[in-house]
Amino acid sequence: MTAPLRIALAGAGAFGQKHLDALKLIHGVEVVSLIGRELDKTRETAAKYGVGHVTTSLEESLARPDVDAVILCTPTQMHAGQALACLNAGKHVQVEIPLCDILAEGREVVRRQRETGLVAMCGHTRRFNPSHQWVHRRVQAGELRIQQMDVQTYFFRRTNTNALGQARSWTDHLLWHHAAHTVDLFAHQCGSPVVQAHAMQGPIHPQLGIAMDMSLQLKAASGAICTLSLSFNNDGPLGTFFRYIGDTGTYIARYDDLVDGKDQKIDVYGVDVSMNGIELQDREFVAAIREGREPQASVAQVLPCYEVLDGLERQLLADAR
Repeated sequence: MTAPLRIALAGAGAFGQKHLDALKLIHGVEVVSLIGRELDKTRETAAKYGVGHVTTSLEESLARPDVDAVILCTPTQMHAGQALACLNAGKHVQVEIPLCDILAEGREVVRRQRETGLVAMCGHTRRFNPSHQWVHRRVQAGELRIQQMDVQTYFFRRTNTNALGQARSWTDHLLWHHAAHTVDLFAHQCGSPVVQAHAMQGPIHPQLGIAMDMSLQLKAASGAICTLSLSFNNDGPLGTFFRYIGDTGTYIARYDDLVDGKDQKIDVYGVDVSMNGIELQDREFVAAIREGREPQASVAQVLPCYEVLDGLERQLLADAR
């Protein structure tokens, strides 16, 4: 019998609960500690999911001998520092996207992971969605060469609220958070690094202090190009929609659904053991720990994405001056 893998989860908000739902479906996994900013709300969530230990302190959970690994669903600005704290405490860690919003901090996480040999991965869920896995397998098999990706990431978020409509204690960011999904996926799907990148942004919101609209252009070493439009102003269908234009077909991915260029549905139910990208992501984290191997979307694998984002941020700052 394999001993249960005991996990602490930090950040009991909207996305943390997606992970709690997913972890319930993975055999031999037990969530033993839940960390949240507000103790009473965290206790409510812990009671709902049957988690025995509740705290507002990550350090308290890291000190527990019954914690083997940690999943971080905390504000962006905490990600790199908390990932380092987990590694320094001898715990495997999965940090939700983005790995960092300061490149030097992301590089430090990668350096520390290499020193410890622990599993450290980042929540680049698009790598795990069955729709994108289906496309990736066609590329790997030599059946498709991506010429262009056209991506729209749209939300209606003119106030500082989360996916549940609750007030946030931190501010989300189109570049470091939402663009990270596509920048990483583009290079991953093409099997080729990003060699050119350009960004433009709209006006800065007077209260939130961030651009509400942004446009990115990318080019891979393979010659493939990507156009990404992002907005917090879009009053319509929400989420991210990917159009793959290849030499042998066009495909449109909407989370776990996939259609061809003529809107004919493609069956992706047999691609993996689940249709839930978060569950598949968590399964990879657990499997990598048990098998003692590097996970898909390891911090080292995704670091080039953040190097691109850093260059784009510097470009936007220079343009603003």
